[in-house]
Amino acid sequence: MSMPMRAPPALLALALAATITSTCLSIVAGWQRGGLLTERVLLVCVGVVLVVAAHLLPALCRPHDWRIRVLGLVLWSACMTATCYGHAVFFVMAQKHAGEVRAAAVPVISAPSRNLAEIASDRAGAVARLARVTERRCGGQCAAVRMERATLNAQLVALDAESAEVTRRELTLERADAARTTAKADPVAGLLTAFGVSTSRVDLIVGMAFAVVLEGIACFCWLLALRFSDRPFAVVTPEQEVSHGLPVTPVTPASNAVAPVGNDATGPEKTSSSRASEKVADVTNVLTAIHDGTLRGTVIEIRKHLGCSQAKAAAVRREIAQHTKSISSVTDAISRS
Repeated sequence: MSMPMRAPPALLALALAATITSTCLSIVAGWQRGGLLTERVLLVCVGVVLVVAAHLLPALCRPHDWRIRVLGLVLWSACMTATCYGHAVFFVMAQKHAGEVRAAAVPVISAPSRNLAEIASDRAGAVARLARVTERRCGGQCAAVRMERATLNAQLVALDAESAEVTRRELTLERADAARTTAKADPVAGLLTAFGVSTSRVDLIVGMAFAVVLEGIACFCWLLALRFSDRPFAVVTPEQEVSHGLPVTPVTPASNAVAPVGNDATGPEKTSSSRASEKVADVTNVLTAIHDGTLRGTVIEIRKHLGCSQAKAAAVRREIAQHTKSISSVTDAISRS
């Protein structure tokens, strides 16, 4: 049959899902990287083009010769690098936003109104005044001296209590800051920091790994999906080959008279018959190779198989198409009858 083979629906679904996901990642990454609205729109368009090119270039360059394949490989490598970089930007920004959300869940601890330095200065002043009061001779004012001494002792106790409270709140604030910093890091990627890798570098490596895997899946699925659509002929069963073989038209001479020796009047007839035989042999050879699965019925593949010119390969391709069409019409007539 001349109908192209269709790719399995599961393969097409996987290829479309990978391409749509990668396109959405490029759109978000381009929107995040841009400043002005026009810059964001252009970055989004560039990202979409790079994603589609990276996914379809391997499949589109496969039927061509090695020169086109080499050029396509270079362009594909550039597209993959740019696309993976954009995806890495998205994954890093997504991890940053997720860390900010996790850090916001940590309770906020208010900082103390005074620090330990200020409290220590006040306590030093109170101790100095207490020392002067202690050395003062009370005379007739012993009651006033005792009251001032008790007041200074009470201030020292209050300052010590305030110092302890400030110390406790500073420790709590430090623990909250540490918990907030830990929450910002990815829980799994944070384990890799034990090997001496910084958190930012771990996020970049993980993002690039996700991008490469996603792009690889998309390219491989489209390569397989378009490979099915590029096959112009289905496999011919042995029964079909026996019952619907290519008819060979016998060459009949125009006259039964024997030409005299030395007369080359039959030269054109011999030339036309040899050309017809050669054409039939070429068509039969190509059909046999297609049946064996070693050849695809394209003009390029036929030209490479026969080692002939482009025009001859195109003529053989037309003969095969007409032969396949006649087989299809006979099959339809038999099925209708």
